[in-house]
Amino acid sequence: MDTERSGAFLVTHADSDSAVLKNTESGQVHALASNPGVEEGDVIDGTVGSEPPLEVVWELVDVDARRSISIERGEEPPTSQEYEVAAETAVGEVSRTERAGTGELHVLSVPPEETDAAAADVLDDEGTLTRAARLEVRRVEVRTDAEKGVLSVRYLP
Repeated sequence: MDTERSGAFLVTHADSDSAVLKNTESGQVHALASNPGVEEGDVIDGTVGSEPPLEVVWELVDVDARRSISIERGEEPPTSQEYEVAAETAVGEVSRTERAGTGELHVLSVPPEETDAAAADVLDDEGTLTRAARLEVRRVEVRTDAEKGVLSVRYLP
């Protein structure tokens, strides 16, 4: 039986006694039997292995890299490119564009009165961290224009 999994893992929970890691590709969740010094929000590139005899809890076997991801609300408005993309995007839809190099740009067109709530949802969403970890970026910046109902999520190196 294959008892090891390698990849990028987001630490979704951590306390002094245990931690929970989520594989950023498969979404599989691994409850660790102890906390090897990780903190919630960390991204671990490494290997986990299940502990015998029941193999229902995991341990962090190897760490190739460890990083954190900064998620912030930007003070600048969206860029002119982001406004153009939003104009072509239906309300409630997301337009995804790869950035040159590393990262992605997501632009959402939302009802103007829901812009701040949508930004708060993106900032608090575990999925935002998971995507950032999968894209191997270190920073996520959310920009908004509440008057025009434009929200951009920038996944940056």
